[in-house]
Amino acid sequence: MTEETALDRAHEAAEADEGARLAYWNTLAGTELFLMLAEEAEEEAVTPETFPVEGVDYVLAFDREARLARFAGREVPYAGLSGRALAALLAPQGLGLALNPEVAPSATLIAPGALAWLAEMTGGAPESHEARIAAMSPPGGLPEALLPALDAKLATAAGLAPLAYLVGVTFEGGARGHMLGFVDARPGAEGALARAVREALVFSGLEAAALEVGFFAGSDAMAARLARHGLRFDLPEPPKAEPLTAPGRDPDNPPRLR
Repeated sequence: MTEETALDRAHEAAEADEGARLAYWNTLAGTELFLMLAEEAEEEAVTPETFPVEGVDYVLAFDREARLARFAGREVPYAGLSGRALAALLAPQGLGLALNPEVAPSATLIAPGALAWLAEMTGGAPESHEARIAAMSPPGGLPEALLPALDAKLATAAGLAPLAYLVGVTFEGGARGHMLGFVDARPGAEGALARAVREALVFSGLEAAALEVGFFAGSDAMAARLARHGLRFDLPEPPKAEPLTAPGRDPDNPPRLR
């Protein structure tokens, strides 16, 4: 028997409390899954093992390699990719997902429609605001769920930026709101960071438009204003690089289905 995983706990909570369902989808999106393949992958194309249920084809994925091995009972090829990348891969094909079948308390069938919803929720990003900021202030009046959601989601963005500040802003023209300003984001990481913010909002039950996103160099005068008024979030240091041993490990570049 493998150890209880975060996905097991999230599934159990969602079964017991309807209010925990969004947290389950959030956990699934960020979990590395091991997709069972029908044959060895070639470059970035994969052919998953499928089985039909009531006229719908389902692929098989597991949140532990040991669970996949126990289900298969033999050595099988697989691809490792995040739940959000798997949803993006399967949704256009109309495929469903059999998650941890027969080997874990989180075993479930996720229908194609649910995967399409997950792909939509994790595939977009809030837009950076281009209006000029007239005034900045400490954040206030925010939903209770937002701060822990942001803290948890930014903890998964290791190496994409060193820090961010949450501030209240007044734009020229009088519009007011809040902004999360990232400082010295890694070049090319803006999309991934914006998606992380969107997921924090969506899976907290908040509107994705409830928070603007900005990116600033540490040498900008705006960075000093952010530090003076904002609530600071420190992102983790990047992990040591590991060789990619299976296709799909990049959540922004899932493999192709064959």
